[in-house]
Amino acid sequence: MSKMHLVMGGRVKDPQTLEFEDLNAIDLVGVFADYASAEKAWRAAAQRTVDDAEMKYVIVHLHRLLEPDQNPLKIT
Repeated sequence: MSKMHLVMGGRVKDPQTLEFEDLNAIDLVGVFADYASAEKAWRAAAQRTVDDAEMKYVIVHLHRLLEPDQNPLKIT
């Protein structure tokens, strides 16, 4: 299985959490086949909103969600 990664972001209620204010307003940047590509997209998206502390972008390891017994869940 390829190691798919989802890059997404949006406005959070508290900058120290991952509780997004409006799930309908989530920015889905894309799904990437490797971590390096996902990280590059994450950095570009995060840089666009660097001055807004309530905007947060994350990388979700989709391959870990699809095979939970083999990999612990981790969001970076």
